[in-house]
Amino acid sequence: MAQTHRISAQIRWTLDGLDIEPRLVTLLESVARNGNLQAAAKSAGLSYRHAWGLLEAAGNTLGDQLVIRQQGRGTLLSPLGTKLLVGMVDVNGSLAAALREGEARMAVHVAEAPATPVASTGVLLHASHDLALAQMRTLFARATGIGLELQFHGSLDCLAALRRKQCDLAGFHLPAIPGTRTLAAQFLPYLSLKGWQATHLLDRTQGLMVRAGNPKQLHRLADLARPDVRFVNRQPGSGTRLCLDFLLAQQGVSPAGIHGYTHEEFTHAAVAATVASGMADAAFGIEAAAREHALDFVPVVNEHYYLAARQASLARPGVRALLEYLDSRAFRRLVNSLDGYRSTAALQWLPATQIVR
Repeated sequence: MAQTHRISAQIRWTLDGLDIEPRLVTLLESVARNGNLQAAAKSAGLSYRHAWGLLEAAGNTLGDQLVIRQQGRGTLLSPLGTKLLVGMVDVNGSLAAALREGEARMAVHVAEAPATPVASTGVLLHASHDLALAQMRTLFARATGIGLELQFHGSLDCLAALRRKQCDLAGFHLPAIPGTRTLAAQFLPYLSLKGWQATHLLDRTQGLMVRAGNPKQLHRLADLARPDVRFVNRQPGSGTRLCLDFLLAQQGVSPAGIHGYTHEEFTHAAVAATVASGMADAAFGIEAAAREHALDFVPVVNEHYYLAARQASLARPGVRALLEYLDSRAFRRLVNSLDGYRSTAALQWLPATQIVR
């Protein structure tokens, strides 16, 4: 049996000799949100003295200050501080998915034995987190006796795993609105591979998860940039994070202005639980997860959830059995029983590039 190794990679930035550590980025984000260094330091988990020391040392190294203290008017980011924060949020998000794929590939290289192959009779599905698929797993095994290994990862991570032949099927999703060409372009390096097929599995509604009664009166994405709102985000590379970033850009909302944008969880259930616990005021995710945690939900966008596979894999007996189940009335009833979910017609497999046109 191969030994499991835990491998992680990190993005490290330096600017003119300054090591831009995570605490500094968190502090800059807090200053941008609070407009007050004392409040920003508390929000970042630092003492005022330590926070000011970080900023002063950074300014001395760069030869320009990152914040501007105004007598009686609080503390603001300087032009350099603003550019630095916006750049970190923008670039780190786009690099994170590639970094995690690199981690997975390195893990395969250093394993003592090859990565565990897909079982000859079972099915391995890597999917973006979804409540219908989570509930389906047990029902499918009970109905067919076929093992289904379901692993939840970000949408891009799932497609990368399919490219590496580490799964039979990959689940991912895209918003069902016009003008998504720039978002879809991030999926094309995978979906344009020779022999890849895809099918439209179901539809879901994504939106704002807020506490019962919506005490902060959050009704649109722009409200996330208010100074009194704490947000919890999904991880870079997840379909939900990609969708959110796309919508924010469409609406001219800067991620750097959202307090908690860099606070990340890995499932819809996790962000919903964070809001339900009072640790955040809002999250962006699916309606069904919000309802499960007794949260209110503000719909923002409908989306299509897809499955992708190599054409050769579709002929495997276990895969065929799973697809027959996903095409059954039983699965459609399950889908339609979930808040914000809608089943689709019979599954139709097409060349994968056709779904992002």
